[in-house]
Amino acid sequence: MKTAPASAEEPRWLDDEEQRVWRSYVDASTLLEDHLDRQLQRDAGMPHIYYGLLVKLAESPDRRLRMTELAMMAKITRSRLSHAVARLERNGWVRREDCPSDKRGQFAVLSDEGAEVLRRTAPGHVSAVRQAVFERLTPEQQKSLGEIMQILAEGLQPNGAGADLPWLR
Repeated sequence: MKTAPASAEEPRWLDDEEQRVWRSYVDASTLLEDHLDRQLQRDAGMPHIYYGLLVKLAESPDRRLRMTELAMMAKITRSRLSHAVARLERNGWVRREDCPSDKRGQFAVLSDEGAEVLRRTAPGHVSAVRQAVFERLTPEQQKSLGEIMQILAEGLQPNGAGADLPWLR
């Protein structure tokens, strides 16, 4: 009796050290996101993702971005962005404006109230980030972490047509 040939594409399993590194990364990123979410919920009644959207708008010319550009910058789907902006609108922190040059396009615009919430919330958030990340690492480790995260981010954002990226969904 003939047996099926071995697959040419056998999985290359993580070795013990790779598994340790991977699990440490997953644990740390999950705990960090939870830590920042709890701080922002406590101080401003918003999750970390919403804070990030407000920051991106605050740093943009005229505190406005096209919704598609904001989704790309936030690395989220357009659907998730639409839901988040709707919530931020209900809070009075963001408003949508139609794009005069594109009937289907819209801008998200940071309101004065949203800018004020961001101004009040930023010091506590920066303190939480500093305590959770930067105070635990040496300057050399901080530099290495930045370089590593840049390599990972660049590798996960292909430039070619047909790339499956969140903001294109």
